[in-house]
Amino acid sequence: MARRRHGRPISGILVLDKPAGLSSNRALQRAKGLYRAAKAGHTGSLDPLATGVLPLCFGEATKVSQYLLEADKVYESTFVFGVSTDTGDAEGTETGRADAGALDAAAVEAALAAFRGEVEQVPSMYSAIKQGGRPLYELARQGVEVERKARRVTIFAFELQAFRQGEQAEADVRVHCSKGTYVRTLAEDLGAALGCGAHVSRLRRLQSGPFRIDEAVTLDALQALRDAGDEAALDGLLLPAERALADMPLVTLSESAGFYLRQGQPVLVPNAPCDGMVRVAAESGELLGIGEILDDGRVAPRRLMVTRR
Repeated sequence: MARRRHGRPISGILVLDKPAGLSSNRALQRAKGLYRAAKAGHTGSLDPLATGVLPLCFGEATKVSQYLLEADKVYESTFVFGVSTDTGDAEGTETGRADAGALDAAAVEAALAAFRGEVEQVPSMYSAIKQGGRPLYELARQGVEVERKARRVTIFAFELQAFRQGEQAEADVRVHCSKGTYVRTLAEDLGAALGCGAHVSRLRRLQSGPFRIDEAVTLDALQALRDAGDEAALDGLLLPAERALADMPLVTLSESAGFYLRQGQPVLVPNAPCDGMVRVAAESGELLGIGEILDDGRVAPRRLMVTRR
């Protein structure tokens, strides 16, 4: 028998502006508690040091969370040259120091070119990637280091926004990257290329897929609405699940085709795409779920949304 969930059966996506000092899961649990939601999940971890866009999915919207995990990201970050840490960021223990006083903006700008396009990264031991069923950071905290395979990621843009010279020089950068990119690793690799080491002192996510920082809401703002007892305003901040699927082709079904799709049956749709995943909607505009085009051209259900009546 399925365990009955307690809480409100709300559905939608909240774009949270995660504060520094909280893990993504802690931020999720705070928001879930403020909404008194029955079901919620986040869409990929941000380090405790990091701030910014963390989409949270509630209720039926959790069914689209995996598609946000695949999304491109945009970050702003500050790299500190001349100091290396075991975690690649300011929360780690210092492991090396060098004088970066000779570094200038031109040298940094020239070095960035090698990190644009497709690159390979070896994930940090302090990442959340699992090996043998355990996150690497758990092994790292026990003093265990294991071999990690390099992963291919794409850096669409890597721009120097400001540079401050000094023994511990600083660079403000903007990074537009594919899923799975570690900005900490970018800092470490760039520091190694420049011969002085580097780590991240500030990291802010500006965009995750279609969700931007200008539509993000803070936990303090949510708390204020909860304190005022304004659940309507809280719920009004939730965005429809289909926002996460904006890049997916739309297929609209007739009432009869929608009925059979909800029963789990593939349906034939005129003028549908030839292949791939599609978002499926009723003629009313209601999102029915996610489908996949079969070899014979029919649309098969893959993730269906439950409509509460």
